[in-house]
Amino acid sequence: MPLFVHAHAMHPDWRVALALVAAQIDAQRHGTAGLHAPRAPTLGWVYLTEAYAFDAELLLAELRLRWPGTAWVGGVGVGICATGCEYFNEPALAVMLCDLPNQQFRVFSGAKPLTGFKTTTAQVHADPQTTDLSELLAEMAERTESHYLFGGVSSGRGGADGPNGRAAHIADGVFTGGLSGVAFGPEVGLVSRVTQGCQPVGPTRRITQAEHNLVLTLDGEPALDVLLRDLSIGELSDQDALPRFRQTLAGLSDGGGGTQAHHRSGQFGADTRVRHLVGIDPARRGVAIADRAVEGQQLAFCRRNPQAAQQDLVRICTEIRDELEPDTLPLTAAHALQGAEGLAAAAAAAPRMAGAIYISCAGRGGPHFGAAHAELAVVRRALGDVPLVGFFAAGEVGRHHLYGYTGVLTVFTR
Repeated sequence: MPLFVHAHAMHPDWRVALALVAAQIDAQRHGTAGLHAPRAPTLGWVYLTEAYAFDAELLLAELRLRWPGTAWVGGVGVGICATGCEYFNEPALAVMLCDLPNQQFRVFSGAKPLTGFKTTTAQVHADPQTTDLSELLAEMAERTESHYLFGGVSSGRGGADGPNGRAAHIADGVFTGGLSGVAFGPEVGLVSRVTQGCQPVGPTRRITQAEHNLVLTLDGEPALDVLLRDLSIGELSDQDALPRFRQTLAGLSDGGGGTQAHHRSGQFGADTRVRHLVGIDPARRGVAIADRAVEGQQLAFCRRNPQAAQQDLVRICTEIRDELEPDTLPLTAAHALQGAEGLAAAAAAAPRMAGAIYISCAGRGGPHFGAAHAELAVVRRALGDVPLVGFFAAGEVGRHHLYGYTGVLTVFTR
């Protein structure tokens, strides 16, 4: 039964912030909450804002000294989060520890390949400059029994070479380039969901002609004509055409009835990857997107929508909570467990939320939801005070997809 504990702190000096985090964790482990804290932590997550990025090696060394025998994963973000709160443009870090048995997980990186371990699922972190990242994620997903990954791409506002631009990721070492993470075996219980942040502005159509990243026709009609119609723009010379074009994105999916159903309801499903529009070809009436366009894919033009994002976040939190509530036992189990003792046994046997990882897009966060900490407040209201850490990413990973403008919430059970 894995137990989790977490803490977070903000201070200009990372050493002070880490000392504050350690004090909080020690209080939880040895105080009244000690019954619910890992006694000998084996796996830890650390997320830090870019103010600490160039001291990441020193910070990791100090983590190892404070909690020897603990494997560490994590990364740098333009913002980080913890239960009910988030830090943007502030020097801060968040730490979570758990006591999963060592044989149930394996930390991996380019320096420590994942071999000889039966992987059910894996959490991954990556450098935004990594070439062919989508292909690497697909390959990594194929190496898991569930074909499911969760995680995110490290982020920073300074650029790759700027003063705050070291988008590093951590896996028992500090890395730039490539990807790293932690693989979990079949004994580790977790539930993961992807929440979308955009809303369609028109119907879903099939890409019927494309070249590289240029969509030429949708359902046999010139893509640019379709875009202008969905945006209610008569001509490209209209005064409001350019601003409305800049606010528009493309939601790509591989197709299927579930996709159509979600789009008709005004929501994207988890299979939709949102990509920027990067240009138009007036001569060929095409629309260029920030991804490879494949004939047969489905595409819906869309915009970011705070209300839709909040509703979808509530939806996935509710799904996770309902899946882990004791009163949602199957009927066969309910019939088998009669009386007060049976109900108590059912409650004890049902999965419970032990800890959580939340990775959201750097373009989301509290301000997008109307106020500071608003996004994490939604999660907290739905899940309660479950230990949670995470960061705001340059791309979010769910299944084998690289998303944008989404959130990926993963809850570990005990």
